[in-house]
Amino acid sequence: MKNRYKYLLSLFLLLIGVFLIGKIVFMLYNQSIESLTIGKMLAVWVHGLPLDIRTAAIALLIPTLCSLSTRNTRVILIPYFILLAIVVGIIIMADTIMYEFWEFKLSAVVLSYAASPEGTTNSVSMSFLVVRLLAVVAFILLIAVPSIWITPKRFNKKGKTGIILPIVLACLPFDVSSCYHEGSLFQSHAATNSVYRFATSFFDEKHYDFLNEEICDNYLQQLYPTLSDENMTDTLLNTDRPNVLIVMVESFGGKFVEELGGIPGVAPELSRLIAEGIFWDQYYSNSFRTDRGTVCAFSGTISYPTISPMKKVEMHDQLPSLARSFRNAGYQTGYLYGGAMTNMGKRQYLEDMGFDSLMDDTFFSEDEINSSWGANDSTSAMKVYHVIAEADTASHWFMGYQTLSSHEPWVVPYHRLEDERLNAFAYTDYCIGQLVDSLRTLPAWDNMLVIIIPDHGFLYEQTYDDPEFFHSPMLWLGGAVKEPKCIHTLINQSDIAATLLAQMGLAHGEYPYSRNVLSADYKPFVYCNYPAGFLFKDDTGETLFDLSARMAIPVGKPADAERLGKGQAILQDSYKNLCK
Repeated sequence: MKNRYKYLLSLFLLLIGVFLIGKIVFMLYNQSIESLTIGKMLAVWVHGLPLDIRTAAIALLIPTLCSLSTRNTRVILIPYFILLAIVVGIIIMADTIMYEFWEFKLSAVVLSYAASPEGTTNSVSMSFLVVRLLAVVAFILLIAVPSIWITPKRFNKKGKTGIILPIVLACLPFDVSSCYHEGSLFQSHAATNSVYRFATSFFDEKHYDFLNEEICDNYLQQLYPTLSDENMTDTLLNTDRPNVLIVMVESFGGKFVEELGGIPGVAPELSRLIAEGIFWDQYYSNSFRTDRGTVCAFSGTISYPTISPMKKVEMHDQLPSLARSFRNAGYQTGYLYGGAMTNMGKRQYLEDMGFDSLMDDTFFSEDEINSSWGANDSTSAMKVYHVIAEADTASHWFMGYQTLSSHEPWVVPYHRLEDERLNAFAYTDYCIGQLVDSLRTLPAWDNMLVIIIPDHGFLYEQTYDDPEFFHSPMLWLGGAVKEPKCIHTLINQSDIAATLLAQMGLAHGEYPYSRNVLSADYKPFVYCNYPAGFLFKDDTGETLFDLSARMAIPVGKPADAERLGKGQAILQDSYKNLCK
């Protein structure tokens, strides 16, 4: 016989201890992002303790009820403790490991990528995976073995009032917002209980009702009015039927472009080409991942914090498509990527968007598959050149090309910079320069428009609470460009569709979230998001909003209520439309 109260207290302290160890591992493992002193680590633990208490109490509810049974309690609870240990161990370690790459707390979003594990295996070595798998097993044993060991077969009849305490603690009014640490997003994330955050993230999108319907609609009418193409502020092309190549550059945010305040010397080829084309220095990517950014660019739609439209096949028939718009105008369409299009459902999306020809790693010989992701950028860029060179000169074409080398594990056949990550981006920059110079030798160049954009940015010495993460380069090149210039108008990745089609005199009414930014009626703003927050920026400033804490993140000064409301209206409306 064992005292029920002492048993539940022991279990409670065990879980609190596990959460403490998890936080310490999280902070030490990710110290390259922010290194904390012992004092700050203690402050993080104290700051997150109330949520740890509530999470531990919730986990204790089943053992609490089982302790009232007259049966063999240990036999009843063994499966529960094993399951609890597996779930908690995997969540804590997955949160710790993935934070290094994504820099936001583990959430239900990760499940949308679980069906495409090649994204993980291509990025890291087998030894990396084995070591971290062993760490997961260690955490599981740390929880399961002591929990089962201290659980008796039966309890004495006294101390039944002890069951009240876990129930009370489970109802404490603490959530993720209580862990918010002003001035440090990393410390806020370290303080947040990863198990609680992951469990509650499944309900995130059901809580995006920030505004009443009238206020929301009023904001949306201001943000997305009907824009006229009849009185545009500028005409960029010398032809209304150019052949179009969109080069989607992996992770190439403004951090690597000197002209956008980025690190000098990483992208000299892009710097050279900027002087020859139309450079948009206020261009912002919509999202943080390739599957999101691809849809934003080629479907002219905004991104979602918790949903990947590329992977949700049921959404495809609702999405507009640049490929379809061009095909309806008599263009042949194609898309080339040196890797596997099975990753993240890319092939299905591109097929559903109406691309006629899809060229992936199967389009290359075995000798040309020379990286963990597929054909490296110099190989795939040369393939793009040959495809265009061999195209029928009497027909019009629209083509997408996606690079892949500026990505983990950063192994490239190029060695100009010491930093392996910067060197990988420098390699991709070199390949783009070679591609453009090669295309310039073709007769097709005279009627060609090359649009160079990243799919998203990369967190190199940045965090998501830095608006510059989304700030990216966009460059229009080719013989179809009327004259070189720099355009300072705010433009989102999702606005490329309407802006390009308007320049060609083609209809774009089917793109509700894409705006012709060169319309005289355009009101400039950009909206960007990632699973834990969004950015809204206009000519009055910028506002960041943390979706976990449900509060604005200060960017130099207190958040503007008008900008915050507009960002919330876009987010709210985008999810409301999903339910139609």
